[in-house]
Amino acid sequence: MPYNSTAALPASVRDHLPPHAQQIFLKAFNSAWDEYAKPAKREGTESQEEAAFRVAWTAVKHEYRKDDATGQWMPKA
Repeated sequence: MPYNSTAALPASVRDHLPPHAQQIFLKAFNSAWDEYAKPAKREGTESQEEAAFRVAWTAVKHEYRKDDATGQWMPKA
């Protein structure tokens, strides 16, 4: 289920990530959704959705970090 916009992202993503990080998540999720459509491309029994979420969060973590003190996602310096 690719997302058409950041407004369509799950609340757990929208409510915690800043707008730019949401864009990163959206693009990575949609790309991974297509990439991992075939079960042979996924790890173990991972579903297409699980693979897409894993890739999307990894993409966010390349550019953002979660501040331990505040719990807010911040751009990496």
